[in-house]
Amino acid sequence: MKWAEVESWLSDTESPAAQAHAWEAAEKAWLLHFRQALGPAFQLREAESAMLLSSLDDGVARATLNYMVRTLARVAATLDGLAQIPSWGKDILIVFDDAESYYRYVSHYYPDQGEFAFSSGMYINDGCAHFVTVKADLSAIEPVIAHEMTHSCLAHLPLPLWLNEGLAVNTELRITGGSGSYPGAHELRRKHLGFWGPQEIQEFWSGESFKRTDDGNMLSYDLARLIVSHFASDWEAFKRFVLDADASDAGAASARENLHIDLGALACALLEKEPSPPWGPQPQNWEQPSVPPTQRDTVRTG
Repeated sequence: MKWAEVESWLSDTESPAAQAHAWEAAEKAWLLHFRQALGPAFQLREAESAMLLSSLDDGVARATLNYMVRTLARVAATLDGLAQIPSWGKDILIVFDDAESYYRYVSHYYPDQGEFAFSSGMYINDGCAHFVTVKADLSAIEPVIAHEMTHSCLAHLPLPLWLNEGLAVNTELRITGGSGSYPGAHELRRKHLGFWGPQEIQEFWSGESFKRTDDGNMLSYDLARLIVSHFASDWEAFKRFVLDADASDAGAASARENLHIDLGALACALLEKEPSPPWGPQPQNWEQPSVPPTQRDTVRTG
């Protein structure tokens, strides 16, 4: 589906209601076409604000759809004042039967070369935005939906990746009641203290460390979780920080203005290091503020 052409065509439609209806019809047509490619076991099911393409049993599929509808409301409430629910279309989840077909599909949204971290789900914001994951029991799918739906609700903001991920992880844990797939606290502290240095923290601020395929990937998500959890205790100040934050400087200016905090000093405190300028964001040394391949345009890994 050439989504840019669909958007161009809809821009000539004056009625917002007609635009929304036409966009939803285009989404459904694309999913029905995709269903044919995936095979006869796949079915397209719909709910009030969600569509699901999967081979899940009917009961599990319906429960997943209901969970998507409930989770959208809970994410919006949790991200009070930050979330923006798209006015067009429905939340779409595609559940692939196996990891091979999942990675074959998502590879279209990555560069041709390079080594990339594994993921359990993605939010792909390319034309028709949608979530993708691998078939599993409902309890395994739920955290992916909560995490990726958070990214969807934040997609209108130019956030640095660490802040986007920190919000997503904390929202996911709050909604699902999980503790995350992290080592124990003592082991996690040991890993943090042994991993982070001035070079690695620049990867964190720029977003590059979230692409790592070693422990740096997991530690990046956890450090983002810790920082956001620390900031969010004063929600009103934190909200101002998030709304002003920009990936170009990892949110440093907004942190100084709205939280009266230096990001480098905070990172040093959390990681038990002596405060030092090289620990703060240094965007002049980055190739560019990084996100998973074309995240703001295309993909968000979970």
